[in-house]
Amino acid sequence: MVPDIAQQLFPHIRIVMGTIIGLGITRLLMTIAGIIQHPHRAKRSLLHLLWIGSMLLELVLFWWWEFALHEIAVWYFGLVLFIMGYATTLFLMTALLSPDSISEYTGYEDFFLQRRHWFFGLLGATFVLDTIDTLIKGQAHWAQFDWSYFGQVPLGILLCVLAWRSADKRLHLSIVAVHIAYQIFLIIRYFNTVS
Repeated sequence: MVPDIAQQLFPHIRIVMGTIIGLGITRLLMTIAGIIQHPHRAKRSLLHLLWIGSMLLELVLFWWWEFALHEIAVWYFGLVLFIMGYATTLFLMTALLSPDSISEYTGYEDFFLQRRHWFFGLLGATFVLDTIDTLIKGQAHWAQFDWSYFGQVPLGILLCVLAWRSADKRLHLSIVAVHIAYQIFLIIRYFNTVS
């Protein structure tokens, strides 16, 4: 594809990707609004609320990181499909935090823990997808990262396997705390300037 056409194509790809991410953000915000509007409808959970906060942050971080795709000179349908698939994976995670109904469960925590296999399977997949996404953006992009970025992949997958296997609330609270701490670390380390 001619580079000028690629530059014209990127905004369209970003709009579709942004729509998917926007749907995820909307879904999470509607869940928070529902909890505020009807505080006694379902039992609230710190674990669930922390994952909602973490996923809101994750969606914004994804949207921000994807701006680096403007450097790509040649676009193929497979690449577009990959980006949309990655965004869809994040959306599906938000859907698991924002169920249409939890009437079959004792509350949000019970729902989350019973659906943890799906959630942590998808979260584990995002570590792999993010690595591929980073490599797609080229050496100039991934050269800015150090061991802390590439070390998060095996650690993240290991934590996902532990969370997949266990319904222990303390373990899950620890994992979401580590996830949020890492997100804050990324923001402080890599987002203090726009370049």
